[in-house]
Amino acid sequence: MTETKVLATNRKAHHDYHIEETYEAGIALTGTEIKSVRAGSVNLRDSYAQVKNGELWLLNTHIAPYEPASRQNVDPYRDRKLLMHRHEIMRLQGRVQEKGYTLVPLRMYLKKNRVKVEIGLARGKRQYDKREAISKRDAAREIERALKRTKDG
Repeated sequence: MTETKVLATNRKAHHDYHIEETYEAGIALTGTEIKSVRAGSVNLRDSYAQVKNGELWLLNTHIAPYEPASRQNVDPYRDRKLLMHRHEIMRLQGRVQEKGYTLVPLRMYLKKNRVKVEIGLARGKRQYDKREAISKRDAAREIERALKRTKDG
């Protein structure tokens, strides 16, 4: 089994979206961006992916500038190309054109020394779905606390 090291996760994605499918994509980065990503200076919170001219692009992802190489740094919010097979991109484009679907990065990780991005095909949650998820999580926490109290007591 190949070891993966998670560099960044988009925890808000699971709160805001129903994730229906996930895909793995490579990402084209510059040298200083790679160093910054390996240091964990990535923010995926408001990121999304989009198909433009038959290519998949990651937009609005913040990769902090790498301080030791200040002259070679690029714009932290620049659009970055995601690397997938053309037939996968075309299938994603077809699904995204359906009502309510979007592509959301879920996590960025290292796999065999290459940076990969896990993209989720997602449908937005309604406000009541979010409230329901929060109440389920809170109920599960209460149950855990009660079990811990009975076990300790």
